Amino acid sequence: MTTTTPTANDTGSPPLPSGPIWIWKDSWTEATRHLRAVPRNPELLVFATIQPVMFVLLFVYVFGGAIATPGYSSYEQYLIPGIVAQTVVFGSAFTGVGLADDLSKGMIDRLRSLPMHQSAVLIGRTLSDLARNVVAFVVMMVVAFLVGFRVEGSWLAALGATALLLGFSYAFSWIQALIGLSVSSVEAANSAGFIWMFPLTFVSSAFVLTSSMPSWLATIADANPFTKLTNAARALFNGQDPGSDLWQAIAWAVGITVVFAFLAARKFARSASR
Repeated sequence: MTTTTPTANDTGSPPLPSGPIWIWKDSWTEATRHLRAVPRNPELLVFATIQPVMFVLLFVYVFGGAIATPGYSSYEQYLIPGIVAQTVVFGSAFTGVGLADDLSKGMIDRLRSLPMHQSAVLIGRTLSDLARNVVAFVVMMVVAFLVGFRVEGSWLAALGATALLLGFSYAFSWIQALIGLSVSSVEAANSAGFIWMFPLTFVSSAFVLTSSMPSWLATIADANPFTKLTNAARALFNGQDPGSDLWQAIAWAVGITVVFAFLAARKFARSASR
């Protein structure tokens, strides 16, 4: 009579765990590692919320009186969904900067030496940054209500808009993850992570109607996935029919997540600490 015992891998250590439950556990462990660092560096979260608050105040009180938004009770009702969308998308830049920082400090090599799923490093990082984006979203909505914004649709639709915005920010975290793994320094990750997001968010319907732009630019803005996101969230917050913008925004979020998660995972497998 023979008994079967677990076999060790080629290095003599116990076999690695497998399955989605273990991936989730390792990812959550990695996410909490990053979240525990937030109380030790609260300035990072504070300054990340100051910029969007300044955008709200400047656009509402400086430009609000000069921008016409037919179909909306006030410019605040038009602006706030766009500002919030910009905020959560900009918040995804933490992913690229954080991964670049881990690479520069040798943390990635240390994590690779642990008996954990390698994908958990990226999943944990993106989940922790999603949690930070939730905090930024709450702060933004508080400021929005103070300047006059109101949820004119149902609260269920508002929750749907919130989920859409956060889902889009999570998708963009995977783009930033690929950038952070591809550049040579933290400074480069910071620059490369933001430079393309400014035209993406400003050449859109976030701040003004695309019909006010030159025809060639309006065509680009209307096809912009950020416009689809902004239009869908704005319609849901204002009790309007989002139409096809909602499904197109969801499709963009899912597509970006799938494609860039795959590319980031491949890049991570070939990355080494700098």
